[in-house]
Amino acid sequence: MKKFIPFILLLLAVTPVQAAYILLPMDNTQKNHLKAYGIAYYVLQQDVEVNWLLNYRGGSFMFSHHSALESECIVRGVSYQIIADVQADAILIEIADPQSNTDAVKLQKPPLIAVYTPKSKLPWDDAVTLALTYAEIPYEVVYDEEVMGGVLPMYDWLHLHHEDFTGQYGKFWYAYRNAAWYQQDVANTERIAASLGFSKVSDLKTAVAHKIREFTLGGGYLFAMCSAPDSYDIALATDHIDICDVMFDGDPADENINEKLNYDNCFAFYNFKVNTNPYEYEISNIDVTNTRKVSATNDFFTLFEFSAKWDPVPTMLTQNHEKVIKGFMGQTTAFNKNMVKPNVIVMGENKPAGEAKYIHGEFGKGTWTFYGGHDPEDYQHLVGDPPTDLNLFPNSPGYRLILNNVLFPAAKKKKQKT
Repeated sequence: MKKFIPFILLLLAVTPVQAAYILLPMDNTQKNHLKAYGIAYYVLQQDVEVNWLLNYRGGSFMFSHHSALESECIVRGVSYQIIADVQADAILIEIADPQSNTDAVKLQKPPLIAVYTPKSKLPWDDAVTLALTYAEIPYEVVYDEEVMGGVLPMYDWLHLHHEDFTGQYGKFWYAYRNAAWYQQDVANTERIAASLGFSKVSDLKTAVAHKIREFTLGGGYLFAMCSAPDSYDIALATDHIDICDVMFDGDPADENINEKLNYDNCFAFYNFKVNTNPYEYEISNIDVTNTRKVSATNDFFTLFEFSAKWDPVPTMLTQNHEKVIKGFMGQTTAFNKNMVKPNVIVMGENKPAGEAKYIHGEFGKGTWTFYGGHDPEDYQHLVGDPPTDLNLFPNSPGYRLILNNVLFPAAKKKKQKT
């Protein structure tokens, strides 16, 4: 038997080791970061577990090798590596080292995604739906009728974007009240409100805001961008207060709005004041768009680094191949840090400007994440501008933050640090 041992060892040395895993690197070697998220989602749809390797090569993904999954990487143009099970084990051992700020989180089930948006066409796009479409991640559209009908518990993840929950139609009245799209939006929204038994659009939007609050309280994942974060919190703070002037709902606004605000109802903000002037675009001083002194060439925000082993949630949400990210504007560009509640986790900020760009918190059994700005690859997206072509930005670090949130609900929950 002994004379066969050298032969066996030689045979093992020259025989290729069968591949056991696929690694999607998410550092600067990845040629299409955005579609890599779509691959991870697709793998979950095939009932294959995905390891999200936090802080390892930009937040890489690893899963069992199957020829169909490899083919999907090739078709979608996503960089990948085939590694043996011993190599995968070595990566997991390296990541588990207590001295390393890394960890592995298991993604187990593809989240069901809903996007809150009107059915009618409006002259702007939504960065999240652009990202989902480009990454080939499925989603469903819901609006006021569906939300009030009680569909939200069917979904894991809900996105809000260019929406005004105060009932003031984004305060576009002054500049666009004669535009056909604005008039049609008002007519459609008033029709929906009446059909649901509300005499005012503002009352409908407040009721919708409470449905979303219940969704989050019950364990839902809420993600909001642009004008949605601050208008949502304002709607909660002004519950039962008439915030709308006569051109919005037919009667004057309450004269003492800012003395009646209930900040306890808000997810993220406090100590703010509502802007009651209908001729001004802003709805409150939470947004810094009109007060910031930041030029386009110097507009950047920095992501914080969190402990992968002790703070996995913010770590997941900040996975990226870049830590300093170029800024971008929106109806709400960023949040005044003085008005961000102390218990809120700031994940990205422009510190010299006193701006919070990317924030997160818990509510009940669920979580929420707010991201300032409209489109990470269109610095000052204006009404009527064409949508961004993400084929031109497959490695966008700003868009990666959106897609981190999309996959976050798939993670197996870990016990948090107390």
